[in-house]
Amino acid sequence: MERSFVMVKPDGVQRGLIGEVISRLERRGLKLVAAKLMNVSRELAEEHYAALKEKPFFPDLISFITSGPVMAMVWEGPNAISIIRKTMGATNPANAEPGTIRADFACDVSYNVVHGSDSPESAAREIKLWFGEVGESYGRAVDQWIYPR
Repeated sequence: MERSFVMVKPDGVQRGLIGEVISRLERRGLKLVAAKLMNVSRELAEEHYAALKEKPFFPDLISFITSGPVMAMVWEGPNAISIIRKTMGATNPANAEPGTIRADFACDVSYNVVHGSDSPESAAREIKLWFGEVGESYGRAVDQWIYPR
């Protein structure tokens, strides 16, 4: 099983879209294994987006992500990263496929509702940064109908 970090950003939280994001990922068959609603410190934001530090939009990005609460989550399932990224849609909502979270709920690349890890390496880094160690998973009665054994 693969794990991925997902965050409903401040715009998504303020618009009441946490349940929508969770529902869409659960309907895909993914399993929520950790979650917390939190305010992001400047230090955490800067570490999370460290790879973008030299970009001109970095200060605005940090200001935005610390502007209100976020819902930080860890999701699990086969091919979780690619499934989540397809469900979220393209980073720029103008390029997102109809039916994706970003196509349905966003108009701007900065306020695009949700973040998801883009690789196994970034998922591991982001999960550790936001949650530390996430324990063992759990079984669900429906797993046998979603994941072939």
